[in-house]
Amino acid sequence: MDKAQGGARPFKVLGIQQIAIGGVSREKLKTLWVDKLGLALTGTFQSERENVEEDICAIGSGPLKVEVDLMQPADAQKKPAVHATPLNHVGLWIDDLPRAVAWLAANGVRFAPGGIRKGAAGFDICFLHPKGNEEFPVSGEGVLIELVQAPPEVIDAFARLAG
Repeated sequence: MDKAQGGARPFKVLGIQQIAIGGVSREKLKTLWVDKLGLALTGTFQSERENVEEDICAIGSGPLKVEVDLMQPADAQKKPAVHATPLNHVGLWIDDLPRAVAWLAANGVRFAPGGIRKGAAGFDICFLHPKGNEEFPVSGEGVLIELVQAPPEVIDAFARLAG
């Protein structure tokens, strides 16, 4: 188990929960991901505060399903500019999100504003900042990373696979 100034890491990254792809047009993104690659469209999400309109797609099913979120800005002139970085963010399943956040922050990891909150898929989430600063020098080095609280069935599925 890795150790840092905060002691043994008190959480596990279980697997990929999602990837989020940004563009100026969800319709163009759907042409590739849904029409050509055959991903299932499972929902939509809109948030004025997060400046996003997204289609939620899926690869696989059950507790090991991976979301592919196709995002466009609600207003291309506002921030956050979800389309400015085509690979907008990667989401990771975490077995104990509150403990992960506390330990990572104690070990110099910078978080984006907003704290732990409900995400588009209904799970508790938070984001690691893509850029470090003096106080919190550890970051995604240009990549926004979403930490997602895994529900019990996902934790169990990954535990069985690791078994």
